[in-house]
Amino acid sequence: MKIEQIYTGCLAEAAYYIESKGEAAIIDPLRETQPYVDKAERNGAKIKYILETHFHADFVSGHLDLANKTGASIVFGPTAAPAYDVHVASDGELLKLGDLTIKVLHTPGHTMESTTYLLLDEKGREYCIFTGDTLFIGDVGRPDLVQKVKAEITPEILGGHLYDSLRNKIMPLPDDVIVYPGHGAGSACGKNMSKETMDTLGHQKKVNYALKSDMSKEEFIKAVTDGLVEPPQYFPFNVLLNLKGNMESIEEVIHKGMNPLSAKEFEAIWESTDALVLDTRKKEEFTAEHIPGSIFIGIDDNFAPWVGTLITDLKQPILFLADEGREEEVIIRMARVGYDHTIGYLKGGMETWKAAGFGTEVIKEISPEDFATLYQMDNKHTHLLDARRKSEFDSEHLVGAENFPLDFINQNMAQLDREKKYFIHCAGGYRSVIMCSILRSRGFDHLVNIRGGYKALSLTGLSKTKYAEPKTML
Repeated sequence: MKIEQIYTGCLAEAAYYIESKGEAAIIDPLRETQPYVDKAERNGAKIKYILETHFHADFVSGHLDLANKTGASIVFGPTAAPAYDVHVASDGELLKLGDLTIKVLHTPGHTMESTTYLLLDEKGREYCIFTGDTLFIGDVGRPDLVQKVKAEITPEILGGHLYDSLRNKIMPLPDDVIVYPGHGAGSACGKNMSKETMDTLGHQKKVNYALKSDMSKEEFIKAVTDGLVEPPQYFPFNVLLNLKGNMESIEEVIHKGMNPLSAKEFEAIWESTDALVLDTRKKEEFTAEHIPGSIFIGIDDNFAPWVGTLITDLKQPILFLADEGREEEVIIRMARVGYDHTIGYLKGGMETWKAAGFGTEVIKEISPEDFATLYQMDNKHTHLLDARRKSEFDSEHLVGAENFPLDFINQNMAQLDREKKYFIHCAGGYRSVIMCSILRSRGFDHLVNIRGGYKALSLTGLSKTKYAEPKTML
């Protein structure tokens, strides 16, 4: 028996490879499927099943491509009704994989078709569960995402289903059963997941708030629905892609996007189309010099989720800049969340752009120490925007700061005054540069990024508070 967790940090997503006696199963595969095929071939195994725990909202699954390449059966749980051929398993159905048995447990709550796969080892012992977004380490799946696709399925309805699923299907299992979830910390599919990506069920029963044995259904529903923020805007679109299955193969997307362009070709395409120019380099490189009107989302952080959160049209044509040798990585990571319309990249980067005689811009910056001096002199007339999430802001922030979360910049930009000068910070500097780039592209010229973010500002002696103030914008 072989079980491997294949964890993708950018999406905080876990896919799984299971193998026994030359047969393999893949659970919740990402869009780029060749690594799974290669792994099975190296092991002399044939992929028999592609098991989907639910219709994912935070990434586009590779199940159709993988089935086309391998002939494997795509399996969904009860009530799933995709627009393509799959095996819709019944609750309690047994799937044989070599000497192993996989038992289908219908566990609605995150979505109606959500399913947990219980693995029985060679001796028929209940060994582990692959819970998808039903049960995380320290958390459970949020019950509000389906409402974005089907308004009549409320969070309260799904919360009730989730309560029953956990108590009737999962909690009765032995304490030594291993829990393999679909996500870890950083995913927007839950509220407060642990950084751990596996645990025993017995330990989760002790520490996971949602598994308290004395919790009533009403208390549970309140707990899982309380404090939910608006999910990223791309989530319902990814659900529909996974439901309808009408997307191109990743190989086709890469082929279109791997289009090297000279500076003049790049500029001409930009001028003649409604393309967006995305700069994926390091934040320090972008602030020092960038193409006017370009948007920064750096590849070396939570790149794909921020692309999905901030670029509102999945069909948006995208031209991009990337470090040499990382162009394909940029295309793949955007395609993971449904952005398939990359149309080319600037060959040679900024040096090529400048050599062709085109202009550049900078983002003004200030050190945390210099800002602290300025702010202490006059904090009433120094406009400070905190780009972190509301939960981060509420936990602790600088006195006088206004919370303007990057997540909701598109909805709330009208609240800002183009004539004012704004000093912007986040936690460490990544999100504030993204915010500066977006605002700059929309005509805000008086912006200053605070290097190092809140981590650096908190060391300067500026006054802090732990509760939101009335001027919080969202």
